Amino acid sequence: MAHTQYRASTDSTDTADSAEGFALPRSRAANERLHAMVPGGAHTYAKGDDQYPEHLAPVISHGRGAHVWDVDGNRYIEYGSGLRSVSLGHAHPRVIEAVRRELDRGSNFVRPSVMEVEAAERFLATVPTADMVKFAKNGSDATTAAVRLARAATGRPRVALCGDHPFFSVDDWFIGTTPMPAGIPAATNELTVAFPYGDLAATEKLLARYPDEIACLILEPATHTEPPPRYLSGLRELADRHGCVLIFDEMITGFRWSEAGAQSLYGVVPDLSTFGKALGNGFAVSALAGRRELMERGGLRHSDERVFLLSTTHGAETHCLAAAMAVQATYVEDGVTAQLHALGERLAAGVRSAAAGMGVGDNIVVRGRPSNLVFATLDQNGQPSQQYRTLFLRQLLAGGVLAPSFVVSSALSDGDIDHTVEVVAQACAVYRKALDAGDPTPWLGGRPVKPVFRPLA
Repeated sequence: MAHTQYRASTDSTDTADSAEGFALPRSRAANERLHAMVPGGAHTYAKGDDQYPEHLAPVISHGRGAHVWDVDGNRYIEYGSGLRSVSLGHAHPRVIEAVRRELDRGSNFVRPSVMEVEAAERFLATVPTADMVKFAKNGSDATTAAVRLARAATGRPRVALCGDHPFFSVDDWFIGTTPMPAGIPAATNELTVAFPYGDLAATEKLLARYPDEIACLILEPATHTEPPPRYLSGLRELADRHGCVLIFDEMITGFRWSEAGAQSLYGVVPDLSTFGKALGNGFAVSALAGRRELMERGGLRHSDERVFLLSTTHGAETHCLAAAMAVQATYVEDGVTAQLHALGERLAAGVRSAAAGMGVGDNIVVRGRPSNLVFATLDQNGQPSQQYRTLFLRQLLAGGVLAPSFVVSSALSDGDIDHTVEVVAQACAVYRKALDAGDPTPWLGGRPVKPVFRPLA
């Protein structure tokens, strides 16, 4: 396939502002049309144009592999694809072929499809720590179902979540804890409490503060930091001792840490776990999995009070289940998790070297597991800065790199990473100039990017 050229020069010795004159008129017009019809201008807040430099939020036309094209005709190397969901790259041939085969066979029936049998068997073979699985369309449905099941099984009202992890669900039990709790009753908010990641003593104090009230502990088993030694096994022991359900949110760690999730990598089995994102390579599928005695409470073959667990019209849409099966087969057969780690290690080393070479190694900081890299943009005092993030994103965009994070897909080539590092070096040169000036404002091109969770628009 013929590719258009990246928009900007990649001369890493150029200290000029490569974003000067960079404009996206068609994307800007499309964003205005979106805001007129769609609250927030996107269907996910993390994709909003407020997350990008002013007037430089590309509206995507199409993607293939690790590349996307905007409606203005610019080609970008894309990182964090689909909020970490497209880990094999866009339009992956094996996934697309599996989906295409199902499309001609119908997609939703009045009774379960044989695809539901095959997809469940494939998932439970991939994640052998679980006994049963139920599919849904998004992560929020899966995590909320896990919370409901934990409350039903324990008879307890409170949810304890890891307060250091950014997102669990769009539902009230979580959103009420964020800076955007509008519309959620205070009584609901009071039922969710938080514990810090990595601190077993603090978690035990929380459980002691609410004896026999906490139904579950829910957390991502790892994020941009690895779990401290014996931390996850310690949580397992605390949950058992206090009668709580332990829930691992594996939306991100699933597949990126190992095919069977972080629970397999670290050898700690939760009672319930939730998967999504990479599971469908962009297609809408998520999963709630766990111990049979818990999961069966949402079924028909038990004598306890029934739990309305997950019941969604499109939860087992056949072409999405086909995509999930193809993804799992590809991960196992091609060693995709190892590929992601190798690509991430190469990228992280290159970015760190480029930043150090331009004298901003302490300001542009790459963090996280190689398969799930993020970056921090720090000011001259070492504090996180939305202004410097804006400057950095603007330079990357102008150089043909769309990178709200540095989360890799397996479709990246060595050439893609080399180009990214060159653009990062150019961006670091501008970053150095702004630090020396003590004010990044002249390089922002407008208002700074904003955090997703904030009380006012």
